[in-house]
Amino acid sequence: MGLIKTLLIIGIIYYSFKFLAKLFAPYLMKKAMSKMEEKMRNQNRQSTANDIKVGETIIDKKPNSNKQSDKSVGEYIDFEEID
Repeated sequence: MGLIKTLLIIGIIYYSFKFLAKLFAPYLMKKAMSKMEEKMRNQNRQSTANDIKVGETIIDKKPNSNKQSDKSVGEYIDFEEID
């Protein structure tokens, strides 16, 4: 009897969750989309507020030029294909 009662409770919880998900999912998706849209608008406002001229090149960061080659990698071997 306890097994049937447990399976019945699990089934009720499962189907009630499915019903509530169908009921509230569209509302939650609309809310998430509106938040994302607002973030994109704010980001767009900030990028246009910088008054960047058209065609102007902007470099944010100078790359590090302190790289040194490692000569202990090995030697180069030229391979020839034999028929």
